[in-house]
Amino acid sequence: MLKIVPDPPLHLGDTHHSLEDLLVQISEYLVCAMTVAQQTVLQHPDPPGQVLTLATMHEIDSAHRLVELALSKVQLRL
Repeated sequence: MLKIVPDPPLHLGDTHHSLEDLLVQISEYLVCAMTVAQQTVLQHPDPPGQVLTLATMHEIDSAHRLVELALSKVQLRL
C-alpha cells in the first residue's frame, strides 16, 4: 500500500538513521514524485507540458531503480 503522506523530512544533523533507512525514505519520496508526475500527465494532456512531464517521469524512474539497487546491496551486507 502506498503512503499518501510521506514521513517528515530528516534533519541534516540527525545521525540516528542508517543508510538503509535513508534509502528507504528516498525511495518513498520518489514514489510520491512519480505519482504527482503521473497525475500531471493526466490533467495536462497538451504536448509541450506532457513531454516535459514524461521526461521527468523517466528520470524519477531511473533514480528510483538506482535507489532500489543500492538498498538491495545494503541489505545484502547486513
